[in-house]
Amino acid sequence: MLAAEGLGKSFGANRVLHDLDFSVDAGEVLGVLGPNGAGKTTLFNLISGDHAPTAGTMRFNGNVLNADPPYRRAQMGIGRTYQIPMPFAKMTTFENLLVSAAFAGRSREGETYARCAAVLRDCDLIQHANTEAGKLTLLNRKRLELARALAPGPRLLLLDEIAGGLTNEESRELVELIRRVRDRGVTIVWIEHVLHAVMSVASRMIVLNFGELIAEGPPRAVMDDPEVQRVYMGIDA
Repeated sequence: MLAAEGLGKSFGANRVLHDLDFSVDAGEVLGVLGPNGAGKTTLFNLISGDHAPTAGTMRFNGNVLNADPPYRRAQMGIGRTYQIPMPFAKMTTFENLLVSAAFAGRSREGETYARCAAVLRDCDLIQHANTEAGKLTLLNRKRLELARALAPGPRLLLLDEIAGGLTNEESRELVELIRRVRDRGVTIVWIEHVLHAVMSVASRMIVLNFGELIAEGPPRAVMDDPEVQRVYMGIDA
């Protein structure tokens, strides 16, 4: 579904990603790990179109992405959450979904309302449909961030540290929601520092360090890699 070849990104003399090759199959959940500054969020910015690569190519369902702006990628089926939820605070939860679905989903009004209502139910937000987004708890703002990404009906979902700041119980609730999204056939790429959350869902993981790929494979094998333990966990194996 998604493939990158020789992907690179520099900001002036600062090289953030270098010669990155990876792919994501349809229906897969790919976890992305790495220490702060490894280039994870920059990678998401390249996939979503917030930044343009300085080297290499990306393809989504066979189509080259490099020249497509974010709104076009959303219309193609790429959804994204951000580390810090920033909903339209004075709009209700339901109105936030409608904005996302209307501008990225490209569907008729009746279909948009029905889909947003279904997403609210799926994300356990139906009881907060008429609550102003700025009044939601952190967990429900995280749910809303996910719901806004799901409202247009994406085929590829990018999750950027969505479990950050939650308690263990709240993380478990969010993981169950992400499993349901996966089981409906949505392909997921997930950046996360809450290891138990991402490892319980991911089928494969990659690890970045200083913008380069240092490990790839099944979650347990990746976490047992001595280089990953040294770079990511500070363990000198």
